[in-house]
Amino acid sequence: MPHGLDAAGGLAALRGLLDRPLASYYLLLSSAGLLLLIGLTMVFSATSVRDYAENGNASTSLVKQAIFAVIGIVAFWACQRLPATTYRSLGRPLLFTAVGLLLVLNLLLAYARLTNQDSARIGPVEARLLWLFVGGIQVQPSEFAKFALVLWGAHVIARKGAALGWWRELATPLFPVVGLLFVLVGYNDLGTMLCLLALVVGLLWAAGVRLRVFAALSAVGLLGIGLLVAVASLGAGSGETGEKNYRLARLTAFINPPPPDQCKLEDCYQIAQARYAIENGGWFGVGLGKSSLKWQWLPAAENDFIFAVVAEELGVVGCVVVVALFAVLAYTGLRIARRVEDPFRRLAAAAATAWLVGQAVINIGGVVGLLPLTGVPLPFISDGGSALVVTLAAIGMLASFARAEPDAARALHARPPARWVRLLWAPLPPLPGRRRRPAASPAARGSVPRARERRGDDQAAPRGVRLARTRRGSADERRR
Repeated sequence: MPHGLDAAGGLAALRGLLDRPLASYYLLLSSAGLLLLIGLTMVFSATSVRDYAENGNASTSLVKQAIFAVIGIVAFWACQRLPATTYRSLGRPLLFTAVGLLLVLNLLLAYARLTNQDSARIGPVEARLLWLFVGGIQVQPSEFAKFALVLWGAHVIARKGAALGWWRELATPLFPVVGLLFVLVGYNDLGTMLCLLALVVGLLWAAGVRLRVFAALSAVGLLGIGLLVAVASLGAGSGETGEKNYRLARLTAFINPPPPDQCKLEDCYQIAQARYAIENGGWFGVGLGKSSLKWQWLPAAENDFIFAVVAEELGVVGCVVVVALFAVLAYTGLRIARRVEDPFRRLAAAAATAWLVGQAVINIGGVVGLLPLTGVPLPFISDGGSALVVTLAAIGMLASFARAEPDAARALHARPPARWVRLLWAPLPPLPGRRRRPAASPAARGSVPRARERRGDDQAAPRGVRLARTRRGSADERRR
């Protein structure tokens, strides 16, 4: 009986904490902050030996990742201060910028293919597979495309409102732009295209799109993925014309894996090494920094397969902690999407959550062998500057939405923080239900509907007024 009371008391205490006005905000900060701290630690662990052997400095990669983390924290701070109207206005410029960068990247890569080069350069701009180098600054356009699609897609769907029940409302302009992004991103990076697909699914699900639309989109999506897998034989991604299709080989190795002793580098070598790392870690791991498979045995140990390093060094317990933090992040993002009143905030929060959590599922599922390998990084934890900055910017947007929850906004206005805190950290969100300016009069809202233009003055009156006149008569008639 005492154990039952303790469990009931613990659940009651948990419900009490979750019912607090700013619970979403603090859950978001704590989960994202812990994941960022774990990521910096694991990047140092995965790269220290290699950096020391190559440069004589074991912290080269850590310093680089920490610099991007500081830039990402600044982006988080800036994004949590922005209102929803600013995000809505930023969606289209960011989308145009992302599409432009992707076009430049693909055109330069096509030129490099034609000239049999690994990279192509025009002036200060150089393209290498997934990255653009502008004056020595490395940029991954597909990462910016994710955030741009969240903002622009949420704005477009929120503006359409109830018209989403019509197929043609989704067909223009959402589907053509999404299809263009899928082609520009998926030709070189199929894994990132799958993350965009998860983002779009989350966006449409939050909008309440009908299931038959999802069924049609699933069929089109499977066809598109099949085409992108096939074009790897023509040089898409890291494929070579006339060589073995590496995307098809990964899919075949997942469906029908060969014995581990027959794995080759281009087939199932990576997944075999990842499983060796997981097996070597056991329940509690070999200890932080003591992984042996990261010493040139496990490809991309600091990036795509960093979860295998976590499994070897921290064991099942460490993996459970990482997965639990992503689960908290998923719960918090959906909680924010459910509690905010603004349709744009609801859609953007659901899309960003689907993107971050979906990418984590794709990465972890590929490392442990539950999904085919796609080569996407693990958010917050994998090495990569552009991905970390954009991820923290998305967390800043979610933090802004969490402060705009009705209960959170009322609590912040009831007991506002100090003025210097509002200036340096975040301003007060608007109170729910309050209009910034009075509603316009009917005469100022626009032209009179055509149905009323064709009628006389008496017939153009509202229906309620006409009924009142019919039932009670005018004032002169009542006085008679």
